[in-house]
Amino acid sequence: MTASSRGSIFLEEGRVVEHSAFDAEQFIIRIEAPKCARHAEPGSFAHITCHESIPMRRPLSLMRADARAGWVDILYKVAGAGLHALAQRRAGDILSILGPIGRGFTPHAARPRTLLLGGGVGIPPMVFLAERLKERKDAAWRPLVLMGSEIPFPFRTGRSKNLVDGIADSHHACMPLIDDWGIASRLASRSGFAGCFNGFVTELAEVWLKTLRPDELAEVEIFACGPTPMLAATANLARRYAVPCQVSLEEFMACAVGGCAGCTVLVETLKGPAMKRVCVDGPVFDAYTVFPPAN
Repeated sequence: MTASSRGSIFLEEGRVVEHSAFDAEQFIIRIEAPKCARHAEPGSFAHITCHESIPMRRPLSLMRADARAGWVDILYKVAGAGLHALAQRRAGDILSILGPIGRGFTPHAARPRTLLLGGGVGIPPMVFLAERLKERKDAAWRPLVLMGSEIPFPFRTGRSKNLVDGIADSHHACMPLIDDWGIASRLASRSGFAGCFNGFVTELAEVWLKTLRPDELAEVEIFACGPTPMLAATANLARRYAVPCQVSLEEFMACAVGGCAGCTVLVETLKGPAMKRVCVDGPVFDAYTVFPPAN
């Protein structure tokens, strides 16, 4: 564990409160972990022991955290033996949770027109960020959450009650949880799901961005999490519209606390190129430092 993270990462025996299954082997698990819940921020993650027979933990993004009730929600898709074992956990089971880990998103009050993009298992941090923006009173926050998936979404979709200027009414599918918060969300997919925009989530984002006036663009900041190609496309999109952009990277992690340096990525810094650890130096980075412009 690095000096910068000492005292902010906690090891707890977490109790499974709920465990819900969705299509395509996707799950949302709620874990009672008061210390993690109290210190979690959008973009941070937890390192979970999926089963006592599997020694390696799995890093999973936090989707929600309730500091008062003491629980965190984690959305994951089964991939490999570890998450298959986690999917067998039931309410009342105890598992080891290490977290929260990592540097999260930093929204700036000068840019309250926030555009949140989540792709696949990159959706959870966007839900968390949207909820936190709803609670903040330091600016007139106007988040728009766009989510993309080529498999069924890990929630029951609904028809949005919140209009979005610049996006056709036919693209009305939303995440009801976010919609009920009074925050507009829209879904994108190339799989033909009802009410969804037919295309990538970054393409839907550009549909909206190109309708904004210069003074409106001056209030936009983009936040994104998802597969690397999606994040690269997001950085290029942000660059075209000259707006700041933060991305949460996905990398394989062993220790997840900065010791093994197995999750390093090349980042442009003021002192030149440097290798940074996704687990503790990130997972959130300035998109322009990770995805430089193509030559």
